[in-house]
Amino acid sequence: MRNVIIIGSGPAGLTAALYAARANLEPLVIAGMERGGQVTLTDDLENYPGFPDGIKGFEMYQTFEKQATRFGAEMMYDVATKVDLTGDVKKVWTQKEELEAKSVIIATGSTPRRLGVPGEEEFIGKGVSYCATCDGFFFSGKHVAVVGGGDSALDEGLFLTRFAEKVTIIHRRDQLRADAILQERAFNNDKIDFKWNTVVDKIVGKDSVETLKLKDVNSGEISDFDVPGVFIFIGHHPNIDLFEGQVDITEDNIIKTDRRTRTNIEGVYACGDVQDSIYRQAVTSAGTGCQSAMEAERYIAELQGAAYPAK
Repeated sequence: MRNVIIIGSGPAGLTAALYAARANLEPLVIAGMERGGQVTLTDDLENYPGFPDGIKGFEMYQTFEKQATRFGAEMMYDVATKVDLTGDVKKVWTQKEELEAKSVIIATGSTPRRLGVPGEEEFIGKGVSYCATCDGFFFSGKHVAVVGGGDSALDEGLFLTRFAEKVTIIHRRDQLRADAILQERAFNNDKIDFKWNTVVDKIVGKDSVETLKLKDVNSGEISDFDVPGVFIFIGHHPNIDLFEGQVDITEDNIIKTDRRTRTNIEGVYACGDVQDSIYRQAVTSAGTGCQSAMEAERYIAELQGAAYPAK
């Protein structure tokens, strides 16, 4: 019987592991298929406090893990395949075994929707990005492309104009889906222009992105569009499938929590992108991971009839 099982190993999960370990809860972290979460997609992370010279995303994951395990967190490099969170004893199945815990922290994050075109996977972190806040600075004074037509695409496109000389928004339709106020801001921004009825057919380059092969959806004509960076904002998939039917899900398709990261099930908490559809930053994920661990510590102390914090 574990005190805490943490599902996910991004900034939220590993921060929860650090705090839970320091509270002597001996947490178990099920790392999942994508160890480190989305932060590992960022080649250079320069907006996380404490790293004035920046840090590579995968190096940050390794640093988080080293710190958590130093205090007693246990890593399991496996995938959670099934959960039963409804009873007093929470059950989690992996590919290898069945586990039991008094509490569970869900930190499974979200996955950016991909275009699914040749070159996309190859150039992630080398000109292909899913986070303008993370990577916009690297394209200062350059021309970049944004793919999408919703709120995220326009919001991030407007953010990129702080750095880029020009931002071209590529949209498969002839009108946007974004809120009217964002559309107005984008249309009135001299740095932004649009390519309508257009999709990315292929991403080409040598060591990094150099050219987008664009396809006109009406004529089928293919043209070259030379840019060093493309930001893709066609939505996110919160990784909630494992928990549907047990924890409450919001209309935004994220796990519903209160301001203390508590779900509708006592002893079950959610942190990071799986319960955040607004910020989706490493630093905010780490903050909610801290909250979840402290709430789990409080819950376990109450189970033991002890005063908080647990001793």
